[in-house]
Amino acid sequence: MVPRVLAGVLGAAIVLTACGSPPPPPAAASPEAIPVVASTDVYGAVVRAVGGARVAVTSLIDDPAADPHSFEPPPADAAAVARARLVVVNGGGYDDFAERLAPGPDAVVVNVVELSGLTAPADGELNEHVWYSLPTMKTLAGRIARDLATVDPAAAGEFTANADAFDTRVDGLITKVDAVKSAHGGDRIAVTEPIPLYLTEAAGLVNATPEEFSEAVEEDTDPPAAAVAQTLDLFAADPVRALLVNGQTRTPVTDQVEQAARAAAVPVVEVGETLPAGVDDYVVWMGGQIDALGLALDRT
Repeated sequence: MVPRVLAGVLGAAIVLTACGSPPPPPAAASPEAIPVVASTDVYGAVVRAVGGARVAVTSLIDDPAADPHSFEPPPADAAAVARARLVVVNGGGYDDFAERLAPGPDAVVVNVVELSGLTAPADGELNEHVWYSLPTMKTLAGRIARDLATVDPAAAGEFTANADAFDTRVDGLITKVDAVKSAHGGDRIAVTEPIPLYLTEAAGLVNATPEEFSEAVEEDTDPPAAAVAQTLDLFAADPVRALLVNGQTRTPVTDQVEQAARAAAVPVVEVGETLPAGVDDYVVWMGGQIDALGLALDRT
């Protein structure tokens, strides 16, 4: 049997090779730091990469076990948003809990879905998991640099330089994705949810999962029996090359699919919606997931 491939487990082993060694930890925020709120620690990590010690970032969700779809913010989160000068939300219906909180009159709100320019396919809905779109994250870094500069004009050059450095590291991720595409473009995969599809599509991989199945899992409803059967068939004759599982929202039906994959010697790659424990760098995290995916495909 091909061993199960877990991005979270592999992260410790590949963190030093994910697009080179990570940058040194940012200095502690200064007392005059710009207060910023991000809906999840994924976006919080991007803000810190751009703002450095000049920002004090509050990530409303920073628990790797949390499910953003069902998160209910405590009163302290409302107070943090009210104080913030910059608020970064995913948008697209993903983190409505953050969009319901009222920012202060001087705050700038960045909706990453709107910023991305990504649109829904003609026959479906927009995939709102835009942090897996690497070009979008580069665009976000530039936007954050400009917005922070309006609050602290004297540091504009620093913010721009930090955003440029982040862009360069994301370019390294894109190179990794291109390598996966070169080796495995056209390979069929399965997913329990549509979370990583911007990444897998950029890698030239073909999602063979019935849409009814992955959408039902994402919406926390039971997939139709026919869709479950079709998904399980992906691990029978001519099986897919890998299964990507959202490790933060496991259900009996996703466990059933994962067991079918493992029984068929199909590698399982874990993806997520927030940073794993012990990781606070977006590029390191995403690089680890790309490495895990490439390793899985290489093994089959």
